[in-house]
Amino acid sequence: MTETYRAHLDPTATADDHGYEYGSDSALAPTSRPTPTSAPGYHEHGTAAERWARARLFFEAKDFTAAARILRGLVDADPRPVAPRLLLARAYYHSAQLRRAETELRTVLEHDPVEEYARLMLGRTLERQGRPAEAAPHLRIAAALGADTGGRG
Repeated sequence: MTETYRAHLDPTATADDHGYEYGSDSALAPTSRPTPTSAPGYHEHGTAAERWARARLFFEAKDFTAAARILRGLVDADPRPVAPRLLLARAYYHSAQLRRAETELRTVLEHDPVEEYARLMLGRTLERQGRPAEAAPHLRIAAALGADTGGRG
């Protein structure tokens, strides 16, 4: 079996090269190696700029939960910049963590009430939670500020 396995994937590779190891009965079984995103400290590793870049990569790859973990650390370390908090809110929104998205968006708006994208996202977050009456004023303000509400607001 081992020779067939090796020849099928790579004639020069061993079973362990592909993340497999021999069990007690000599059958090949997947190893339980941690993935990079499950390794301890992965989300906190590197400079703020490196973590920002990594968070954006995860977000673009639609791994919103991993992006949120990295962004949470960035926002906690320095709550002043708006961009990481907005991306964190978006990551929460896209991973259906709507209460967390709402909290982050309200924080942005406390500091900058005319941040049109935060206003728009808050309206959409409230709509998605089934709170259209609360969403309506935020969508109207976003539209007045120039945000594209897609015909809503």
